[in-house]
Amino acid sequence: MMRLTGQEARMGYTSTAKWFHWVTAGLMAVALPLGFVIPHVKEESKMAFYAIHESAGFTLFFVALARLAWRLRNPVPPNPAVPDGMRRVADGVHHALYAAIILQPLLGFFATNAFGFPMQGATAYMGLIDLPKFMEANVPLAEWLLMFHRWLGWTIAALLVLHIGAAIHHQAIRKDGTLLRMV
Repeated sequence: MMRLTGQEARMGYTSTAKWFHWVTAGLMAVALPLGFVIPHVKEESKMAFYAIHESAGFTLFFVALARLAWRLRNPVPPNPAVPDGMRRVADGVHHALYAAIILQPLLGFFATNAFGFPMQGATAYMGLIDLPKFMEANVPLAEWLLMFHRWLGWTIAALLVLHIGAAIHHQAIRKDGTLLRMV
């Protein structure tokens, strides 16, 4: 097993890659828990939760697109040697997270529009920018989209557990410097 020195590990990712990673993590730390608690919030308080959840989710969408574009031009630095199976799982989790982080805000935005509540007024993007309404209310479609939005939220949570668990595994058990590459 190849072990990276502290200096090699720190040189792994560029400051731009680290910025994208940690901004994504911060936005996820806002959007995901709020999405899980919104169904349990009293009706008179829900609008504020929706406004923050939707703005964090939409910002996450924009950051994820920029991150993906940047990543396509800037490949991942060499990884420490790991078994092929572990590499395939890591690649699968990363690809699934990218796809889910891009798809999730779209499902939420489409569901909101289909319920007849576009991101306007009290739930405008960042409280300032009204996004266009692009469809009339369609509750059956909205419910279908919301079901997939919720399902994908739980899937993202599971993927994050795998991602964070793997980072801890690499740091605490394998001691291969993987975690240090992103801090």
